[in-house]
Amino acid sequence: MLKTLVFCLFLCLILTADTKLRAQALPESIVKKINSLFRSWDNAQNPGCVVGIVRNDSLIFSKGYGMANLEYAIPNSPETVFHLASVSKQFTAYAIVLLAQQGKLNLDDDIRKYLPWFPNLKQKITIRNLLNHTSGIRDQWQLLGISGTRIDDVITQEHIIKILSKQQALNFNPGDKLIYSNSGYTLLAEIVKSISGQSLRKFTDSAIFKPLGMTSTHFHDDYTEIEKNRAYSYDRKDNTRFSNSILSYSTVGPTSLFSNINDLAKWVMNFYDTKAGNQQSILQLTQKAKLNDGTELDYAAGIIAANYKGWKQYKHDGADAAYRTYITVFPELKTGIIVLSNLSEIYAQEKAGQIADLLIAEKTALPKAEEKKRDVKIPVAELPFMAKQQGDYFSNEVNMTMSLTLKNDSLYQHMGTNTNDYLLTRESKNTYSIFYVPSIKFNFNQQSDNDLTMNTPGDAYHFTRLPTKMQADDKSLLEYTGIYYSPELDCTYKITLKDHQLYLINSKYNDTKLTLFGPDHLLNDTWYMKHLLVTRNKAKKITGFEVDSWRVMHLKFVKTKAL
Repeated sequence: MLKTLVFCLFLCLILTADTKLRAQALPESIVKKINSLFRSWDNAQNPGCVVGIVRNDSLIFSKGYGMANLEYAIPNSPETVFHLASVSKQFTAYAIVLLAQQGKLNLDDDIRKYLPWFPNLKQKITIRNLLNHTSGIRDQWQLLGISGTRIDDVITQEHIIKILSKQQALNFNPGDKLIYSNSGYTLLAEIVKSISGQSLRKFTDSAIFKPLGMTSTHFHDDYTEIEKNRAYSYDRKDNTRFSNSILSYSTVGPTSLFSNINDLAKWVMNFYDTKAGNQQSILQLTQKAKLNDGTELDYAAGIIAANYKGWKQYKHDGADAAYRTYITVFPELKTGIIVLSNLSEIYAQEKAGQIADLLIAEKTALPKAEEKKRDVKIPVAELPFMAKQQGDYFSNEVNMTMSLTLKNDSLYQHMGTNTNDYLLTRESKNTYSIFYVPSIKFNFNQQSDNDLTMNTPGDAYHFTRLPTKMQADDKSLLEYTGIYYSPELDCTYKITLKDHQLYLINSKYNDTKLTLFGPDHLLNDTWYMKHLLVTRNKAKKITGFEVDSWRVMHLKFVKTKAL
């Protein structure tokens, strides 16, 4: 009788668990729609991605599409380990938050308290500035690129520390602006090491990954280390061929976390069912940054605290080599979406946004007047005006270039050196927003086709159209030729004239064409120093140039010799 009772109880538990799982499973109609989003890559000839959906305490959907390794025909699966790129930052930030909770640091401490080797730039840079990207420290990848280090070279932690230790100036006063800086997260990793006596890899393993049972996750601090089930990254060459996209990082903090869908589901759950840290540490991680003037930003600590259809949303994306990654959590709904890709053409954030649209309803019904808010087609009557907005723009406030293009009656935006063209949504006659990042809006001046304003949750940036390309003769162009030296990076570039064309020359790179926009703007197609602002003395003679591009501002090169 007792055995029968135990068996019945056991059977009851199984049925209850099975009912719970079935209750959480996605409807087949939704599964088909998700599969359709990735159909183009779901075959043995393509790299692809892995998708995970978390609800409550379960990974209710996980599936691989395409191949993790083309050479050995290994498919992507929920067990496939990906390099997470900048999604890594939230884990570095959480390590800092946990140390702060233990009383071992204060987020408002000067970083030189823990990193005495960092240059004294006569301004206090706090740990919080590093977390929020408000430090003003120039970005490490771009500095390395300018100095002649190729992004597919072997790059070590020591290499980056050496280049950061020679900084002579900041992009801006700490706390005045937000400009994304990977350097800050390398410095955070070094602060963890300085305080704990452990590498970031060892500290996060004991403080985060083991408590959560994330057995396939670690900071990959040695590029030669073999990792089982790893996905390799690929770029597309044409319709049928792909190339390896090389990544040789032995550096951690802003990047290099290795993980898979099964493990990351546990991290998602930690936002609302906390097992590593507590809810106070989650609140600290997701606390929005504030600038010196009190402006609140959406960026928190390695994560963006936003709003989606009225619900709280925590999110971040990543891109290194051809890896494209994205995690988003909706804590009020106890739901998360993870997309990890090993093919550069797959925009993980966009795909996650499309999945979110299938799963999440508006918290409150939208007024009818807002129902067409996501229209991407420009009305016929407005097409002539929007056609005039096409072209290249520049912002002195963030020293960044941007271009606008009209395609198929829709407007696309391309920022800096990003590889993606972003589709814009028409919100009104004068206002457009990025389709999957609607908090970034563009306001057009109806009285002008030469300027516009980009509004973000924390700031507004004025962009003006670049001057017209100059058609200068050889005599005029010769003024720009010469040898230019950066004392900060100890590197040299040459500008030469060949066949009526200016070229930027460095021994590590192919020669690059320079195009004059007005007398003082030199643009090129490099990702690391796209915009050069010519500097002159009182006699209007060229004395050098500044690299004013993307995440490096006012980096000076001195003209040491004319040619």
